[in-house]
Amino acid sequence: QLQLVESGGGLVQPGGSLRLSCAASISGDSLDYYGLGWFRQAPGKEREGVSCISRSDGSTYYVDSVKGRFTISRDNAKNTIYLQMNNLKPEDTGVYYCAAEFDPFITTVRTMCQATKFPNWGQGIQVTASS
Repeated sequence: QLQLVESGGGLVQPGGSLRLSCAASISGDSLDYYGLGWFRQAPGKEREGVSCISRSDGSTYYVDSVKGRFTISRDNAKNTIYLQMNNLKPEDTGVYYCAAEFDPFITTVRTMCQATKFPNWGQGIQVTASS
């Protein structure tokens, strides 16, 4: 059993920064057993994988549009995952979700970072970059 709660969203000017946090409440095991990810969904679009981090070696994946601007990290001792978002653009606007998975058969973080691979989701939080 795993519950996820996002925080840190809001409205910023283009070029500004936000840091999203996702606090995990876990029953029975530790966060280090889970692969973690951040996803976003804009109106009329499918939910896309923004960034994911593996449960084993900490390998990361970023969608091309955010490379060099966003950074994913995890703090297993605090049961928290973060997404640092710098130089935000209007096209980054959407609802952001954190998610967790524990499928032992997923082999790479690239393969993992699809919404269909994740059974555990936060409630979502709005991020808006607008002038």
